[in-house]
Amino acid sequence: MHVPLLDLKAQYVGIRDEVLAQINEVLDSQQCIGGPKVEALEKAVAAASDCKYAVGVASGTDAILNTLMSLEIGPGDEVITTPFTFFATAGCIARVGAKPVFVDIDPKTFNLNPTGIEAAITDKTRAIMPVHLFGQMADMDSIMAVAGQASLAVIEDAAQSITSTYKGRKAGSIGTAGCFSFFPSKNLGGIGDGGMIVTNDKKLYKRLMIMRNHGMEPKYYHKEIGGNFRLDPIQAAALLVKLPYLDKWSAKRRKNAKYYSKRFKGTVVRTPQISKDCESIYNQYVIRVPRRDELVEYLRKKDIGCEVYYPVPLHLQECFAFLGYKQGAFPKAETASQEVLALPIYPELTDDMKDYVIETVLSFYE
Repeated sequence: MHVPLLDLKAQYVGIRDEVLAQINEVLDSQQCIGGPKVEALEKAVAAASDCKYAVGVASGTDAILNTLMSLEIGPGDEVITTPFTFFATAGCIARVGAKPVFVDIDPKTFNLNPTGIEAAITDKTRAIMPVHLFGQMADMDSIMAVAGQASLAVIEDAAQSITSTYKGRKAGSIGTAGCFSFFPSKNLGGIGDGGMIVTNDKKLYKRLMIMRNHGMEPKYYHKEIGGNFRLDPIQAAALLVKLPYLDKWSAKRRKNAKYYSKRFKGTVVRTPQISKDCESIYNQYVIRVPRRDELVEYLRKKDIGCEVYYPVPLHLQECFAFLGYKQGAFPKAETASQEVLALPIYPELTDDMKDYVIETVLSFYE
């Protein structure tokens, strides 16, 4: 049996006509930059995130980059974040000239551990950037408490967690701003790159809007050096079709996760631990296992898709050697990188497909 890690074709079959109709509207209008589709998506995502404002951008990376630039974080500044995440989190901090300062993770949730943040704060610290990894939000009350005491901005990297909740509050709605990605593999994925920033801060919202368009306001007048961070209306058109399905798709992912976890209970497989304060959207279903790399090879031979998120924590990446971190600096993140493995979790999985994945994983250890 073939079980891919993700099957976007299965999703597309059910919405093809709707997507094509929306895209044709954009093409017929020939308004190919900005316009009503982008504005409609911004309003819809803001509402879905319990936020007042949203700014469409070209990618999740640009969402982080625009937010940092709009908060005037740059050379000489420090931003505290996690070493166990996709590269863009720390990459954007470095790109604006600031210094990423890492704090180890909570090994249960894989998210930034708030207990280590206070010790990492210096007089150069400007912000904390928690990542809501794999669809589960970080411990935001603790993070916001530390940030409040030190007067720091909080940028939620919610690229993998749109509409996930922490104590009933939506991802992106708690900090200074929240950053989403619409990369095709996300729960709400586009047909290419795309992203969104949400905030409840009107002043920041206005600056984000200007900075995404070369710092231009009015046209051809530049008080700031911004960038081209604009979201394409064709992406917005496709996402407007998908957004109403998002809650249903995320619910199916939770159902699939429950199925997996029940079957793996009592085995060598350590299943995801979701905090009682959180509802995850399971952008990934990530297990922890011994002999992980051997299992990966075995699953691929059995035609089962899987992926390691992430094999090398950021503090050990070659491009961040200048930060001076060494092996052993963040042991929880380093151990996770050696044990984690994502299994197929997408909504269209059948019970037979899930059974095949489960039985194949367990057969490896038997």
